Amino acid sequence: MNIGNRIQSLRKMRGISQEELADKVGVSRQAVSKWEGGQSTPDLDKVIIMSEYFDVTTDYLLKGIEEPQQLENKNYNTSQILYIASTTFLAIGLLAAFSSWYTEQSAESIWGSMIIQVVGVTAYFIGKLISRSKAPFIINWLNLIIGLFMPISLIVTFIISKVIAPYPTDIFSSFAFAVVYIIIIILAFFALKKYRK
Repeated sequence: MNIGNRIQSLRKMRGISQEELADKVGVSRQAVSKWEGGQSTPDLDKVIIMSEYFDVTTDYLLKGIEEPQQLENKNYNTSQILYIASTTFLAIGLLAAFSSWYTEQSAESIWGSMIIQVVGVTAYFIGKLISRSKAPFIINWLNLIIGLFMPISLIVTFIISKVIAPYPTDIFSSFAFAVVYIIIIILAFFALKKYRK
């Protein structure tokens, strides 16, 4: 394994793009691409920056003498599982709220569902705490749009129909909700894209 392969492996373990690594190191994305492709090697000051960022020694980056810490690999895998679990809990909580509301038609019936969603949010932040790796873009976006569904619905249905419901209950509130929700989904997509750069 050469230095380019080690850089690529560490970058993928961290879950970042070539562009994100380039920003961290202070070079262009093309420079990172050339390093990983074996077409050039980074300057010593860039190797030092990467060793600090990836939490490995310069000896590992330059010569492959020591392996990166196994703990980081384990933490990376655990955090990725927690990120996926967070989305799952948010979705389950949302579906449970729909079911509870449909059978009981009371605001109190959706509290248990909201607790399930809180567990999902907690799983996400625990994943962020135990590893430096970022959640995939799709996980962040799904978490936002699933997590915002009920609050937006509660607000829209209350303003329009004076009813507190986890989903729209009539045609007019459904239309208003759809417009607001689609705008939020689009804004969340572009905001997350901008944040990841």
